[in-house]
Amino acid sequence: MKFVKTWRWFGPSDSITLNHIKETNVTGIVTALHHLPIGAVWPLNELAERKKSIEKSGLIWSVVESIPVHEDIKRRTGKYREYIENYKQSIANLGKCGIPVLCYNFMPVLDWTRTDLDYETPSGYTSLRFDESELAAFDIHILKRPGAENDYSDEILQSAGKLAGKMEAGKEEYLKKNILAGLPGSEAGYTLDEFQKLLDSYREISDAALRDNLYHFLREIIPAAQEANVKLAIHPDDPPFPLFGLPRVVSTEDDARRVTEVIDTPVNGLTFCTGSYGASADNDVVGMSKRLAHRFNFLHLRNVHIEHGRTFHEALHIKGSVDMERVIYNIILDQERRKKEGRTDLAIPFRPDHGHNILRSNVMLETAPGYSYIGRLRGLAVIRGVEMGIRAALKFQREHSAGTQN
Repeated sequence: MKFVKTWRWFGPSDSITLNHIKETNVTGIVTALHHLPIGAVWPLNELAERKKSIEKSGLIWSVVESIPVHEDIKRRTGKYREYIENYKQSIANLGKCGIPVLCYNFMPVLDWTRTDLDYETPSGYTSLRFDESELAAFDIHILKRPGAENDYSDEILQSAGKLAGKMEAGKEEYLKKNILAGLPGSEAGYTLDEFQKLLDSYREISDAALRDNLYHFLREIIPAAQEANVKLAIHPDDPPFPLFGLPRVVSTEDDARRVTEVIDTPVNGLTFCTGSYGASADNDVVGMSKRLAHRFNFLHLRNVHIEHGRTFHEALHIKGSVDMERVIYNIILDQERRKKEGRTDLAIPFRPDHGHNILRSNVMLETAPGYSYIGRLRGLAVIRGVEMGIRAALKFQREHSAGTQN
């Protein structure tokens, strides 16, 4: 009943090969057909071919992360009906291939946002960082988004103004590149005007409207997932607070709970990303791991250190603002509850989400920011150790209790 240990693989072009991954002793792969355009049906033959290549390496395809949700679906406009039907067919094809979990998100425009992809820590390794003042400097002084000043406190406005006043051209380009890295397809080259047009397309869409669009989408795809025997796992907003005036609808415990209530079925579940939820001090991540664990279909275990306000950097997996040991303890207890209830979804897949760049392993293997081989390997090792220790302690406690009673 241990967690299913998995590793995110970016496909055949990933410099970290399936053989590299097999050396980590994980059993599962988290991947996607990244080459397909957003909105297209994922063909059965391509899914089967990718699955065959994974299994040939002695691994299994545990989770799809992810089938991107087209912006038309999020805005509920344009060709959204066609894209929803395509999504349903893709889910059906996942089921035919026996791929059990689909992680997805409903974040408008940006999949994630950081201002520094190579932040050097005092120990010398680097990590991902989000600095609200730098974001504001970009938003107000580089992008020049209309009305952006209204979205920040006076303290952040002053700090952003100082940063912009002394920002050199190289730093400005670095900041633009980092922020646009979270924009799907940004490698093809988005200008600031193109980015602003995408933001403008959400100008009339409130949090409530985006939430309605998400629930409409769920009511369409959940029956398809039930029929295909594919568990859905929505990923939270990253970071879990508003950016660039865009609506946010999966940022809090209440957001997550409301998602699971749209159609109350274990198929309609969550990706519990401790780093995403943990980037907001308002989120009780340990409490969430108790109250929502029965709907966890996938786990992203990483940690963050909240420096101040909304500024944070990604920390060691078990040393940050999130009490990871208690989170893992709560999820293990929920697994035991699932077993007592006769549920069959006991083996929850997890991956060590992100990792520090240690010994410049990103450079050695040319990996995506946050996805260094050695950093994730360390994260995997420490999380395994915590899990093993908790399970052993619980076993000892039960044995001791039984012995005392006898």
